[in-house]
Amino acid sequence: MQNRRVLSGMRPTGQLHLGNYHGALKNWVELQYQYECYFFIADWHALTTGYADTAGLEEHVWTMAVDWLAAGLNPGVSTLFIQSRVPEHAELHLLLSMITPLGWLERVPSYKDQQVQLKDRELDTYGFLGYPLLQSADILLYRPQYVPVGEDQVAHVEITREIARRFNHIYGREAEFETKVDKAIKSLGSRNAALYRSLRKDFQEKGDAGALAKARALVEANARLTVADRDRLLGYLEGGGIAVLPEPEVLLTATPKVPGLDGRKMSKSYGNTIGLREDADSVARKLKTMQTDPARVRRSDPGDPQKCPVWDLHQVYSSEQTRNWVQSGCRSAGIGCIECKTPLIEKVVEEVSAIAKRAQEFQDNPDVVRGIIAEGCERARDVARDTLAVVRQAMSLDYR
Repeated sequence: MQNRRVLSGMRPTGQLHLGNYHGALKNWVELQYQYECYFFIADWHALTTGYADTAGLEEHVWTMAVDWLAAGLNPGVSTLFIQSRVPEHAELHLLLSMITPLGWLERVPSYKDQQVQLKDRELDTYGFLGYPLLQSADILLYRPQYVPVGEDQVAHVEITREIARRFNHIYGREAEFETKVDKAIKSLGSRNAALYRSLRKDFQEKGDAGALAKARALVEANARLTVADRDRLLGYLEGGGIAVLPEPEVLLTATPKVPGLDGRKMSKSYGNTIGLREDADSVARKLKTMQTDPARVRRSDPGDPQKCPVWDLHQVYSSEQTRNWVQSGCRSAGIGCIECKTPLIEKVVEEVSAIAKRAQEFQDNPDVVRGIIAEGCERARDVARDTLAVVRQAMSLDYR
């Protein structure tokens, strides 16, 4: 059902690291068994900042596909695909660009931030300015109910909601709308029709969000409705037009802080990462030299875990018993930094080794990976084509 659909994606920039895994991918693995999930490799998005060097893009795409599968994404329950293999993304992006005010794109928080952070690159391009709009097209193409994000990404979903609202305001009108809505309501059956009207009244007159959610579920669960009638009823709930492109909702996901080896956010650009499939000896060597509380110079100096990046990793990997041991031992100087890191190293090595082992199976069978992605691309295109058909009709572009 539409209200159980989730959409998200990642840019392919090389092998994933633990920050990517715990920041997003691990959540996806859990979400795929709760929702109808679509996850895409955003290769066009990689061009917005990396257009000058695309030599490694293909390798990065397939590396990401392997990482996803090894981490636990299941193609039997979720749809995995490559953005550029679904050209409808580009068409919807183009159509939405016709109605999106330039100022909306210029005020996206990350627009100027990234220009500063990536000042060594030429980013005065439409592609860079328009990447939030492409992101909106990516989302709206699948008409999901939810987009899983951390708190720092909520703004990207909000501009998508604004664009959907503007599109619906401009194009969500049709002749004899009320008559068609009335006919669609009757097709629900007498009992459901009465319930629909009651729930709509509660939302319209009392602002009852629960009534709105129940009414949406009632409409989306009815298999007898045509796509057009479903959109009419969903639009009628909140206003007087068709919700051609339903506004997606934010699904806030837990994003634990995963520090890099130098204490800053784990990022390839900082060179402070631990790879998702990194060799066990390399992982152990990196963690042994990882930055700790700078005030703890000697083994006998008491430390403060709150000032130590290693503590953030303990909160991701260690049990409550181990964390209590770290707190007590560090503050009393009862344990040294290497002792503190030992159980953490064991847990991280165990995790990346298991992922690396599963990844090797997919690397040894590249045709299997390509087949999984090809099937995902076809499933994604089926949904994308349906959306574009509705969009073209709303914009009077469905010439006959």
